[in-house]
Amino acid sequence: MMLSEERRKRLSKFLSLLLRHRPEKFGLRLDEHGFAPLEELLAVVRREREWEQVTEEQIREVVANSDKQRFEIAGSNIRARYGHSAPQRIIYPEAEPPDILYHGTSPQSLPAIRTEGLRPMRRHHVHLSASEETAIRVGARRGAPVVLRVDAKRMVAEGHRFFLSANGVWLVDRVPPDCLTYPHT
Repeated sequence: MMLSEERRKRLSKFLSLLLRHRPEKFGLRLDEHGFAPLEELLAVVRREREWEQVTEEQIREVVANSDKQRFEIAGSNIRARYGHSAPQRIIYPEAEPPDILYHGTSPQSLPAIRTEGLRPMRRHHVHLSASEETAIRVGARRGAPVVLRVDAKRMVAEGHRFFLSANGVWLVDRVPPDCLTYPHT
């Protein structure tokens, strides 16, 4: 049975909790690449009262319909593609970024960013977008976004390493403040 849009969204958030942030709380073990057996994930999900009747097909539906392609299934395993705060780090392929990348954020974050640059906060990496439109969409989660331009070409020349997730999110350990162009605020 197909999930309603609201149920699909709630299940997606629960899968994020399991696969990105708190697998150990639920007894789920991820391998060194962040994968868990889909069968084990399903068993963990079904232990929660709200999700006792969830099916593998419904989990696959969430994966297939995720607007940001947060998850991937490979064979009989599933993982979150990015955004992890769980202790283990996922290995992503190193890649040469475009000269300019973008980061959407809230105006309230600008004073700290101007001083410290972009930091991963509770995640393992800073997330960057290849397009300004994507950065606007990502930054809009917390209201009207501010889009920062990242001088990725300069960062590469200075020795920063960039990684590319399977769904096109650019990842870097941090972005120094002098590699950012700020909007006129």
